[in-house]
This record gives sequence, structure tokens and C-alpha cells, in this order.
Amino acid sequence: MSTAPQNEKAAATRDLTGKRALVTGGTRGIGAAVVRRLLDAGADVLTTARSPSGTVPEGARFTEADVRTRESAEALAEAVRDGLGGVDIVVHNAGGAAPRPGALAIPDAEWQHALDLNFLSAVRLDALLAPGMRERRAGAIVHVSSAVVPVPGPLFLHYTAAKAALENYSRGLAAEPAPDGVRVNTVTPGRTATPGGEETQAVGRPERHHRRHRDPAARPRGPAGRHRPRGAVPRLRPGELGHRHESRRGRRGIPAVNTPVGSRSVASGTNTRPVASGMPGNGHGFRRAS
Repeated sequence: MSTAPQNEKAAATRDLTGKRALVTGGTRGIGAAVVRRLLDAGADVLTTARSPSGTVPEGARFTEADVRTRESAEALAEAVRDGLGGVDIVVHNAGGAAPRPGALAIPDAEWQHALDLNFLSAVRLDALLAPGMRERRAGAIVHVSSAVVPVPGPLFLHYTAAKAALENYSRGLAAEPAPDGVRVNTVTPGRTATPGGEETQAVGRPERHHRRHRDPAARPRGPAGRHRPRGAVPRLRPGELGHRHESRRGRRGIPAVNTPVGSRSVASGTNTRPVASGMPGNGHGFRRAS
């Protein structure tokens, strides 16, 4: 059977000629890959980073921006209007957090940093850019979350909590601009080999190695006292202290990606099994906004 019709349809969906796109944190990792795909599809792309230390994909525009602040969000929105004349696609990719020794050791400043970078940056930019999309009655907003959100761990609880807030916000926002032709979606990539992800894992790896291999008593144990396999997610029995989150692809009708009322679903990234340690699963880097 010929695959020509399917190939033609796929090619048509990739044609973004004339579309204007903003990708935050697009100089490396997942963000850079998104920028390149948009450029290949014919879009005019503006990307950002806190500093020009990364490599801007060839063909993309660049503006230096720290998306954690309201002032920077307003300046970025102005740069979008001046450089692109408006925007049709916004991909909120900037994110990340520094690992901490434990959840109760995360100071207020780190919590605020994580919320500003991984959650409030999207809230602020959406408020500034979505009205223009609604006026043109077309647009797409994509919030990049993480597959580790359903199984948070203490090392990155500030990160996963901020991403959980982002998913809730995305689901709630979607219904408002939908009648005006603006889609809002969340994608949840699994663990991805990126420079930022490798840096983050390297920071947490020595401590995890010490706990699991040098001190057998500290290794996680199952209900009968047996050691759990490395990376296994504990299953809590009724009445046990803790919180259990069902698989996003599994029971109780929880979808793999947010599909709010009035919003067309988009495919999620590769969603590998998150590990119990709570390491970020989408390649976001250590203390970086790009």
C-alpha cells in the first residue's frame, strides 16, 4: 500500500512558512532542537537565553533575556513585536533548578527562583503575548513540563512543584483563548540527553552513589525489608504515609499530555520511566535559564 498520502499530510503539517515563533531557552538542549525544527519548517524564530554563552542555531534571531522577572518579560514582549511584528507560536522551554540535600533544606530564595523560572515566566509572557494572538484569531502556546512531575523526589521538589503548577495553569488557561483559535498545550518530555541534564545529574550522582552503595542501611527497602531494585518507584499500601500518583498513561483516565477543553492535543515527547530520586526528566539544566 502506498504511503504517499500520509507523507504528503505529514509534510503539510510541518510547513510553517510565514509563521513567527518565540522559543525561550533555545541556545542548547531541547530548546535548540525545537528552534532548529521550527526553522526547518520555514518559521521565523526568535530565541532567548540569560547570556549568549550557548550557540544560537543558524538562522534564528537572538535576544538576551532573563525570563524570571516581570521587567524582562515586558522587554522580551517588546523585542518580539519589534523583531517579528508579533508572534504565532510561543514555546516556553526555559527551565531548571539546582539540586538540594533534601526537600526541607530548600531555602525560600530557591523556591522563588524555581517558581519564577519554571512557572511564572510562562504566566507573565502569556499575559503579554496571548492577547495579540486572540486578536488575530490564531496561535499556539506550548508549555514544556517534565515527565518526572508525577513522581517528585526531595532533591528537586522545588522544580517538580513548579512544573506541576505549570501543568495546572496550562489546563485551566486553555479554555479561555480557545474560542479565538489559540491552542494551549503542555508537553512532557522524558529523560533526554542534553548538556544541562548531564550537568544536573552529575551534581546529584555522588551523593546518591554514597547513600546507595556505601551505606547499605540507607538503601531503599520494600515492604518486606528487601532492597528495591535501583530506580524502582515505591508502591504505597493503603494507610501508608506518602502520596501515590497513578501513571499518566494508565488508570483513572489521566491523559499522557494535558488536553484541556477546546485545545487540540499534541504528542508528548519520549516518556521513559521516571526514577524515584526525582531527577528532572526533560533535560533542563543546573541553574540555567536556557
